[in-house]
Amino acid sequence: MKKVWIFVFGITCMGLNAQKKWSLRECVDYAVEHNLQVIQNQYSKQVQDANLKIAKREYLPSVSGSMSNSASFGQTLYVNTSVRNDNFSNSSNLSANILVYNNGRLEKTIRKTEYDVEASQYDIETVRNNISLQIAQEYLNTLLNKEIVKISRSAVENAQKQYDRSKITTDVGTTAQTVLAEAEAALAREKQNLKTAEINTSRSLFSLAQLLQLPDYKNFDVEDVNIPDELTPELRSVDEVLTTAYETQPQIKAAESRIRSAEAQTEVAKTSFWPTITASAGVGSFYNNRLNTNITGVDEFGNIAYERNFFQQYKDNFGQNIGVSLNVPIFNKGITKLQVEQSKINESIAKNTFDQQKQSVRESVQKAQFDVDANYEAYLAAVEAAKSSKLSLDFADKSYAAGRTTIFDLNIARNNYANAAGSVAQAKFNYLFSLKLLNFYAGIPLSL
Repeated sequence: MKKVWIFVFGITCMGLNAQKKWSLRECVDYAVEHNLQVIQNQYSKQVQDANLKIAKREYLPSVSGSMSNSASFGQTLYVNTSVRNDNFSNSSNLSANILVYNNGRLEKTIRKTEYDVEASQYDIETVRNNISLQIAQEYLNTLLNKEIVKISRSAVENAQKQYDRSKITTDVGTTAQTVLAEAEAALAREKQNLKTAEINTSRSLFSLAQLLQLPDYKNFDVEDVNIPDELTPELRSVDEVLTTAYETQPQIKAAESRIRSAEAQTEVAKTSFWPTITASAGVGSFYNNRLNTNITGVDEFGNIAYERNFFQQYKDNFGQNIGVSLNVPIFNKGITKLQVEQSKINESIAKNTFDQQKQSVRESVQKAQFDVDANYEAYLAAVEAAKSSKLSLDFADKSYAAGRTTIFDLNIARNNYANAAGSVAQAKFNYLFSLKLLNFYAGIPLSL
């Protein structure tokens, strides 16, 4: 019994999961969290973070230790006599070096790397923004297709009523057989239009699921959003939006950071013209052993002197050293000068990229504003056309019921109204997307 309840609970959870409908905010949040391009840029940011840590640790001294062992075997010449000379030696050293002066190269490198970190973070935000806009466009396209499905279903219902009425009148002999045939053909056309609209909705849902990189796209669906019947014009000016966009858009801020990074790199390159002062300190000791004998000679009293053991020699031979070195650049084939010139060229490239980004944002804002105005005018025209088509359909329906017009005229009026309703929906969602895009550049988050 317990297993049965577990199975039922699992099926219920699967059903609830399948019925989940995603909001625009959920789609955007999921996409920017799981998109592979965002993840790739996050790795680049982590690399820059590591570079910054490395640059800061250059202030610390570098400490190294070494130990060496060597052995030699063979004869050697000693007072015109060849004697055996087998030796084993061991030495150990510990040294430390620290940079004392280099005209601020370390702090300038740190500052340059900090700008690189900033630019990497803005790159991530840029990718997130691009993905968010793609999600919003596809989301609104899905809602548009759903709206067209509703319009098509209404058209099918009307065509079905017309067919049922024509069948009754044809069966009783008040209308010709051609009237029923036309009604049946009109119903078939509307069903075909409905199926096409449903396929387009599924296709847009599939495209949106691919943007989200969801593995299970078949159970994916979005929330039904209530779009107001009447839309109001946007009164925000282009200059107002541009001012905000220049201050907030991450691609511009990334370009600014890269200008500062290039300028800092020029300062880093110039430090190679200056002397470098380093300080060092170290300790060490050594051990030596004659393998063929442990006699090293005689002491001052004529007694035989024997080799000391390993620890005693290390204690007796222990030494320390300390030093300061100055490295003055005199001539390095003009490489430093060329590196400074290269850095200045990179500054110009970064500034040009900044101008390109500002121009791109300006063009995008101007296009969004143009689309807002144009799409709103198109929406108003579509609404007027839909009102006229609805009035024409009402007259055609009454005329047909009174026998003063044919079913062909009625179907033409119905098709005109369906096309007009679809145009209204298309114009409405086009206006909404252009408005959301303009608001996005004005610093307003995407939402419905």
